[in-house]
Amino acid sequence: MFKKILSECVGTFSLVFFGCGSTALASGYFRTDLGLICQAVAFGLAATTLVYVLRPISGAHFNPAVTVGFAVANRFSVRDLIPTIAAQVCGAIAGAWLLYVVASARPGVLPGPVALGVNGYGVHSPARYQLHAALIVEVLMTFVFVLVNLAVTSGKRMRASGAALIGLSLTLCSLLAIPVTNASLNPARSTGPALVMGGWALDQLWLFWAAPLAGGVLAGFFYPTLQRNASADNSPIQNTGRVGGVLDKQPL
Repeated sequence: MFKKILSECVGTFSLVFFGCGSTALASGYFRTDLGLICQAVAFGLAATTLVYVLRPISGAHFNPAVTVGFAVANRFSVRDLIPTIAAQVCGAIAGAWLLYVVASARPGVLPGPVALGVNGYGVHSPARYQLHAALIVEVLMTFVFVLVNLAVTSGKRMRASGAALIGLSLTLCSLLAIPVTNASLNPARSTGPALVMGGWALDQLWLFWAAPLAGGVLAGFFYPTLQRNASADNSPIQNTGRVGGVLDKQPL
């Protein structure tokens, strides 16, 4: 269990440091819109690499919404929820804190909330989107992301393409969500920068726990149903040998 906890902590630390660091450390060198694209791509590349390397150890969730979604889908032990989520949050806080220390080393420059990847809505949204838009986008994008995770890890062994699909889905969902909320999709990833920045970031943090967890729960309920329906549709047609059966055995 210790190895799993350590893997989730290190993975979430790396995800926050590389994902948010792509804009924090280059602040002032890129246009804002280009920096947001870089952030989405960085999160996707980090997720791809970390999932490929650490999945054999812990399952490579790095996200409480993914962990809860897997638990709802009966793919993760409920008794391991609390220690796993705690490890993810601790890793995210450490990643955000170290990133702030590094980013603050430029003379006369203190990284702002957007550069550090702090999530927000209303006046703190990158494009000033209001609460209801932020709620819808976060729930929907997290639902899609967790659904992809459930789908590509459904077999006993995951191919390298599975890690790539997880990373690509995170990039795609982030590209849509960044203008609205700076793209959370991950309560731990939101908690780290919010604790570092304080103030309004902590006041709005509740949304970035509630919405991603709701999306994860919905995906956890939906995917097993989808899988059962797909299995029923793909089940072989039996030869009944009876008149009126699906396939009647005909004499030669």
